[in-house]
Amino acid sequence: MTTLRFAKGHGTGNDFVLFSDPEGELELSPAQRAAIADRRFGVGADGVIRAVRSQSIREGQTLVDEVPEAEWFMDYTNADGSVSEMCGNGIRVFARYLIDQNLVELAPGHSIAIATRAGVIDVHRLADGFAADLGRWRLEGGEPLVRAQALPVARPGLGINVGNPHVVVALASDDELDALDLSVAPTLDPVAPAGANVEFVVPADPLVVDGTGRIRMRVHERGSGETLSCGTGAVAAALAVRYWAGESAPSEWRVTVPGGVLGVRMFAAEDGEHVALSGPAELVFHGELSV
Repeated sequence: MTTLRFAKGHGTGNDFVLFSDPEGELELSPAQRAAIADRRFGVGADGVIRAVRSQSIREGQTLVDEVPEAEWFMDYTNADGSVSEMCGNGIRVFARYLIDQNLVELAPGHSIAIATRAGVIDVHRLADGFAADLGRWRLEGGEPLVRAQALPVARPGLGINVGNPHVVVALASDDELDALDLSVAPTLDPVAPAGANVEFVVPADPLVVDGTGRIRMRVHERGSGETLSCGTGAVAAALAVRYWAGESAPSEWRVTVPGGVLGVRMFAAEDGEHVALSGPAELVFHGELSV
């Protein structure tokens, strides 16, 4: 048995167990990670994050060769132990964890490059949280029909990839959003080959206030179920509503999720339009367990 020292953290209620393994010596199995994330028999979390030096994990070695400053790799798995490309809330909490563990120095106003399975992500420390440049996004996966518990009729979704796959569904009212039963995974037709996070969104009325778009969202995450928040899901939801609203829609968005509020910003970059996610990141306790 090995003693694992960990931290528990969250970003707008999307919670994670984090541990450091700089040299990549502790390779937990999917079953072990799922046991840690179990809310009844483990610590409990929507995902498990290992901090490992990029040179010490296969997926990070090429990235650090291309971006030498990306010293740390965010090795992320969902609650069921399955691997995921990226996590928007998780990468902010990961940055907080690196600072807490004295693995990096990052003063407010400065940025850090973090390697992930979706590429290198720049995370900027704010006075009250972090903002992550998630890079370029793309429409992907067409417009599948989405069925969900307590949704009387299947609705068309919009497939969006922001480093991981999403399908966004527009609903007519807050009552319809609140009535959803997301304890059962929504189904897609056609099925997404690698699975997808599914976001249900309701635009505010009015949609835009002081140049900022406003929406509410709930999400079912592949491998984790319904969560209080999904960072990349908030980004996908804002992108979808802007796409539906047309050219006059703003590039700044406020996304309300059950766990709080996230900010989304679209901006031009040399390689195309990027999208950034901002919000809080907190560590709530530290502990030890045997694995």
